[in-house]
Amino acid sequence: MAQTNTQPVIMQIIPELGPGGAEQGCIDIAAELVKSGAQSIVVSNGGARVPELARIGAVHINLPVHSKNPLTMMRNIGKLRRLIKRYNVNIVHTRSRAPAWSAYFACKNTNAHFMTTCHAPYNINGEPKRLYNSVVTKGERVIAISHYVADYLKKEYEIEESKIRIIPRGIPMERFHPTSVTAQRMVTLANEWRIPDGANLLILPGRLTRWKGHHVLINAMAHVKNKDLFCVIIGSDQGRTEYRKELEDLINSKGLSQQVRIVNHCNDMPAAYMMASIVVCPSTDPEGFGRVPVEAQAMGRPIIASNHGGATETVIHGQTGWLVKPGSSEELAQAIHEAMSLNATQRAMLGTRAMAHIAENFTKDQMADKTLDLYAEILRGEILPEQKTQAFHSYDQA
Repeated sequence: MAQTNTQPVIMQIIPELGPGGAEQGCIDIAAELVKSGAQSIVVSNGGARVPELARIGAVHINLPVHSKNPLTMMRNIGKLRRLIKRYNVNIVHTRSRAPAWSAYFACKNTNAHFMTTCHAPYNINGEPKRLYNSVVTKGERVIAISHYVADYLKKEYEIEESKIRIIPRGIPMERFHPTSVTAQRMVTLANEWRIPDGANLLILPGRLTRWKGHHVLINAMAHVKNKDLFCVIIGSDQGRTEYRKELEDLINSKGLSQQVRIVNHCNDMPAAYMMASIVVCPSTDPEGFGRVPVEAQAMGRPIIASNHGGATETVIHGQTGWLVKPGSSEELAQAIHEAMSLNATQRAMLGTRAMAHIAENFTKDQMADKTLDLYAEILRGEILPEQKTQAFHSYDQA
């Protein structure tokens, strides 16, 4: 039966619009939907990045979908159902568990399709948590951001493989490319961080939370003999002041106060990568994907990451970077030594391989194409990729 819409309406739901990878993906897809001629709606509890949606022509609706309070989640069901009917929403795409439960029930008795994205292998501590996590498997289609996440879903929830679509996160190559960064931007950042003249810079980007492995890096730095290597840990403590103090105490106890510094969130990561001689991502828990290794490689920087999770799919050990044993300061220190020992030719070759690897596999355009293909598949059945734009403009004729 024909729809009354002349354009598809896609509603993405995410807790808040902050600096994270899931949030970036949400905004990227919202922009591509607008370009394709679809109506793009994002529901969130707000955040610093809401103005970006207005600039790209997407609609933002503020609801407390960040809340895990059962009463709030129940109230959100009715609010979301009214929005679905008001805007005649065709697909509701949820990107987090709490809002997914509200959206799942809101979609019932409407014409909206329900789908999800699973961003991480969620911890399972007992059956209540397993049940709470299971909402990500209830979509008509489930996006897994890596093979690692897809394997988790199949193993823990026995989800049908036919429902899963593996769509890695993608980065904007026009932003993360060495030629996109001016010298002045690097000078500004070096002055802001007080980087010593002539120092080689090692960076660890990532919010200050224990599983990101900051302590592993600090312990590794104590083993590094190259004393002109300056380390900057980039990330807000987000109120975790005790953990930040713990890291600062560890830095001082290792005699590294002149070599290691913690700075708040950086608003110019391309410049930060361009300044870096080495980028590290020593997470102690496996990440579902991990943007840092991908962004670093896109900038042609040597990357050292823990050998688990999504990093094993984005870093080619020995060719575009190093994969080291999770939690091992000794292996991390050895990899840092090897990276610092590269001569100019070896460094250039590694950078070239890394940039080509990312351009071939992990771009924003590739992520957007695969996601819009999936929306079209849900609306019209399986179609060829080149037909997706037509599907978004004429699906009502199907």
